[in-house]
Amino acid sequence: MSTSISSPAEVDTDRLQAFIGQMVGDVGATLSAGLVLLGDRLGLYRAMADSRPVTAEELAERTGTSVAYLRPWLGNQAAGGYLSYDPATGTWTLPPEQAMALADESSPAFFAASMQLAVATLADLDAIESRFRTGEGFGWHEHDPGLFIGTERFFRPGYVANLVPAWLPALDGVEAKLNRGGHVIDVGCGHGASTVLMAQAFPSATFLGVDYHPESIAVARQRAVAGGVADRVRFDTAEAAELPDGAADLVTMFDCLHDMGDPVEAAARALQLVGEDGTLMLVEPMAGDHVEDNLHPLGRVFYGASTLICTPSSLDQPGRRALGAQAGPALLTDVLHAAGFSRVRVAASTPVNLVIEARR
Repeated sequence: MSTSISSPAEVDTDRLQAFIGQMVGDVGATLSAGLVLLGDRLGLYRAMADSRPVTAEELAERTGTSVAYLRPWLGNQAAGGYLSYDPATGTWTLPPEQAMALADESSPAFFAASMQLAVATLADLDAIESRFRTGEGFGWHEHDPGLFIGTERFFRPGYVANLVPAWLPALDGVEAKLNRGGHVIDVGCGHGASTVLMAQAFPSATFLGVDYHPESIAVARQRAVAGGVADRVRFDTAEAAELPDGAADLVTMFDCLHDMGDPVEAAARALQLVGEDGTLMLVEPMAGDHVEDNLHPLGRVFYGASTLICTPSSLDQPGRRALGAQAGPALLTDVLHAAGFSRVRVAASTPVNLVIEARR
């Protein structure tokens, strides 16, 4: 039996127009993601980071770019609230708040890399469309390489702001152990940002970072050398459920458990490593326990990431659990209990992160 679309008489035209307006905003935001990435790559934001008014011609000279391209770019950025425009002088300004988010990569508010992550993810849209039809997975290693770089750049400022100052101190007794010279295994370490930051903060401790992606491990080793911690940090290629033998005072999993095919098995292996008195720390996306808890702008971002990155990654691995980026504390607690942890609690949080402590 065929179905027909509702007739125009059944449509609330005011609501329709409001929704079309919303979609216009979404189209503008989608196109603007690429323009933010161009601004980041070309140094346009950095050239305006002093928050002084500049003409298009001055910015072109300052950055070695074409003024013909800059004019519409500047208009887009001002229309989106990223820049301000003074029609009296024909000048453009990057406000100091926007400069923190767009021009200063050391700022905990740096957000330009989120667009690098998003644009790289969209490059794989055809592959994800195919997986929608087949139900097959799409591994992390199959994504556009820009995703790996964007992920490191996007997550690192949050780790700098929170990992050593807040998250580790929130765990029971962990900071003291690391100061005495404990051992840490960082699972799903990617390019090693979290591992290197911890190693720099705790010079008496030793660290092992593991990831199944060889190309990321190669970059992580470079990061350890550049960070001056290569003598105490080792990076190896390994699956989360196949970690090398040896005791650990702390096992960490930063934004990766929900990507795993069998998170229970991975957590169970972590339990074996931490023994009777060690700790597993999970850092996961902030989420409520029910869909209706997550129907807001941040939830929209995380559901988008789950559709395009996290769920395909899990479906590419044995177990195919597909927790997704909005698992929530109740489901994560169930996973950890199933793995054998008896003490599980939310130890800390930020507007975008849940930090969960698990012990035997």
